[in-house]
Amino acid sequence: QVQLMISGGGSVQTGGSLRLSCVISGDQYRRVCTGWFRRAPGKEREGVASSYTAAGTTYIADSVKGRFTLSQDIANSTNYLQMNSLKPEDTGTYYCAAMSWCHSDKIDSSAVKDWSQGTQVTVAS
Repeated sequence: QVQLMISGGGSVQTGGSLRLSCVISGDQYRRVCTGWFRRAPGKEREGVASSYTAAGTTYIADSVKGRFTLSQDIANSTNYLQMNSLKPEDTGTYYCAAMSWCHSDKIDSSAVKDWSQGTQVTVAS
């Protein structure tokens, strides 16, 4: 089982920024793809981004492209989701996940092995 810990949620105004961090248990970090998901109230879960360090594969959903970016701190087994120009529709509970595989053109939620706890992101209009 992969241990994941997410942090960095909060409340911001429209146009604001937040950075989510996802720490992955050290010995698994290079072996898994990290997915970022969110669930808005009353909506289905949405995959917003993914990255796979070993393959250099990244994916950003169209709904957040140009506003959200991925980065990593390999030495500390941490992936980051930088969220800029936030909009009210970005409000939701965000999760990171360990995935068995990644695609460069989509997120396949069936690949998720383990989930982090959620962190709330609220964007006020």
